Amino acid sequence: MAETEEQNYNPNWGMKMKPEIKFDCKTCRTHLPDILLDQEYAAKNPALASHIEACEDCRTEVKELMATFALLDEYAAPEPSMYFDSKLHARLREAQAAGPESLWERMRSYLTFSTGRGFQPAIACALALILVIGGGGTFFQMRGIHQVPETPATSATVNDLRVLDNNIQAEQQMNQLLDTSGSEDGDAPPTT
Repeated sequence: MAETEEQNYNPNWGMKMKPEIKFDCKTCRTHLPDILLDQEYAAKNPALASHIEACEDCRTEVKELMATFALLDEYAAPEPSMYFDSKLHARLREAQAAGPESLWERMRSYLTFSTGRGFQPAIACALALILVIGGGGTFFQMRGIHQVPETPATSATVNDLRVLDNNIQAEQQMNQLLDTSGSEDGDAPPTT
């Protein structure tokens, strides 16, 4: 016997049985097409039928889908008018007789109605070109062609003296701004 038959064989009864499948909502939804297309499918699978009876969501979904299928079965396509073919041929002749569209109109219609598959090779080439240019620039920069001259390193003492000198200059400028006693033009604030 095949492996699946051995698994389905019950030695107590001496016959093959279907394996017990536990149905949850996710498993039930995978069987919905079978239920809709075969009216006896739920009867053949009692575990599925019992889940649908017990689960409100699955039962509602099955009923809604059956109602939709019933509406689709009742739908009758409208008959085209008697003059449909003649009107269609007249429009085709008008379109053939019309002059060619301008370049702008053809590009606009192509961009509006195309799927974009024609642009994929051009976009791929543009991206490859950008990568080559960007990568080449990085390569040459790493190779030292575009080197920035390094500033000589200064000692910590020299840096401290520069900072001190800048502080002294800033203090002198602040004192000049705040010194109002030596102003000759009388811009000093009035004293009361």
